[in-house]
Amino acid sequence: MSEPAPAVDVVPDIIDMNVTERLQKLWNDGLIWVDTHTAEILISLGVATVIVFILVGLRRYGRHWYERNKSLETWQSVVGRTMAKTRTWFMIALALEIVAVFSDAPGLIARSIGFLFSIAMVIQSAIWARSIILGFVEHRTKTDENSSEALGSAMKLIRVLVTFGVVAIAGIVVLDNLNVDVTGLVAGLGIGGIAIGLAAQGIFADLFAALSIIFDKPFKVGDSINYDGTFATVEQIGLKSTRLRSVSGEEVIISNTNLLDKEIKNLTRLNRRRISLNVGVIYQTDAAKAQRIPDILRDIINGEGHRFVRSGFTGFGDSSLDYEIQFDVESADYEIVYNARHAVGVAIFQRFAEEGLEFAYPTQTTFTAAPDGEMILPYPEGGWGASGE
Repeated sequence: MSEPAPAVDVVPDIIDMNVTERLQKLWNDGLIWVDTHTAEILISLGVATVIVFILVGLRRYGRHWYERNKSLETWQSVVGRTMAKTRTWFMIALALEIVAVFSDAPGLIARSIGFLFSIAMVIQSAIWARSIILGFVEHRTKTDENSSEALGSAMKLIRVLVTFGVVAIAGIVVLDNLNVDVTGLVAGLGIGGIAIGLAAQGIFADLFAALSIIFDKPFKVGDSINYDGTFATVEQIGLKSTRLRSVSGEEVIISNTNLLDKEIKNLTRLNRRRISLNVGVIYQTDAAKAQRIPDILRDIINGEGHRFVRSGFTGFGDSSLDYEIQFDVESADYEIVYNARHAVGVAIFQRFAEEGLEFAYPTQTTFTAAPDGEMILPYPEGGWGASGE
């Protein structure tokens, strides 16, 4: 009894035959296509060649722009670097797609070229998108020296996140073009992203807060700010926290998220600072001199080189006639403002002494009476009866 031939020898023959037939059919269709659409193929090849040359020229110019400024301090260098990442295989796939579309390629050839072009387009778009996003971030890093340290330390994490996101989207699109059901994959990525986000929400919150500080720039290193009654100078902007130096000398460390939740006043961005000073003179001041006090104060401010705002009588104090003066110092530097207030105060003291105006201070006058109730003087006639306590 003869043994049956092994099945393993039959299957490869069938497979080889199918592949051979398909290749033969593809070759025959190609020959017929070239023979019947020669003019269309040549025209489309010319158009595709022109487009490829344009893309090659743009890539060359982009590389030139980028090499002139590799620090990415200008948007031209960012766009140039992105253009320089245009791949040759993408240009070839684009040229083949143009030829297939405009020369009425056979179904199998058209589908094959369209499939290859779709994959090439997705991958090339992912490369461009990653370059643009990272270029934007790096551009902001280079244009702001004060934030470069904080953002530079975050670049590794940003690159990982951007690369993962771009590759994930590109992979899903490619699998969808391969007729693979990506519903489960999208759902899995969504659930995984939510889980990671919940697990690391504190870290991501501070990270995005740091990026918000760097991009939105409510303040930068060296600025003087005020929040919750705290006056401090920004010394360092980190990924998780910002370090401040208070006016009393101690270092204040606060998380970026908590800091942005507060109302922040940036004192450095003032183009001027307004100062108010109160002045009191004694009640014995002559009425004519009291009338002239606002003008005297105006002259003092103008003489010191500051912008006079207003001055005038504000009320009757317990021991003084009260005046107020307001003026602006055209500087954001607190040291200059502090010294300006000192100079104005000294100038007021000197000018009042020259004008015979006396500053008031808490005083008390004692009156005495005889046993019959008649008011008598406790001091020789001609002297003042006021004594300070």
